[in-house]
Amino acid sequence: MCLSVPMKIEEIDGLKARCSAMGEERWADLMLLKEDLPVVGEYIQISLGFAQTVVPERDALQAYEMFDEILQALERQSPD
Repeated sequence: MCLSVPMKIEEIDGLKARCSAMGEERWADLMLLKEDLPVVGEYIQISLGFAQTVVPERDALQAYEMFDEILQALERQSPD
């Protein structure tokens, strides 16, 4: 199983996009979306380094909230 966090495009250089999410940054290949390229500020789903789809901002922000809840729950369960 693979979990993928939607990432916000911060910069585009040709068919590469610098993206950020939850304090992490990655470069993603936009080749699979070249027919309808996303723009800076949009959110994309990345798998194996390739942008797979554009994600509506509302959905991306909701995903961040759910991941935060999961991380908080795991921290509460973690023995010190």
